[in-house]
Amino acid sequence: MPGPDTIEPEMALALQALIWTLQSPSRAERLLALTGLSVEELRAGAGQPGVLAAILSFLEGHEADLIACADELGERPESLVAARRVLEAA
Repeated sequence: MPGPDTIEPEMALALQALIWTLQSPSRAERLLALTGLSVEELRAGAGQPGVLAAILSFLEGHEADLIACADELGERPESLVAARRVLEAA
């Protein structure tokens, strides 16, 4: 199981994806509705691998968002999917 030091790049990428997601109020509302997270849980868990994996999983569930986010971050969509896998295993 990877430790926090070995998953820092994936956590950073997921945090960037979270910021991108929250820039759109409708996307932010959909994130909370589909993940079941409250605003408080999202704030408290933003540095936890499981919560960050849920953010990336949310993006995977809507391919248009996954592609748009990856494009905005200068990443390939596959990089976000790979980061989610690493974070889930952490």
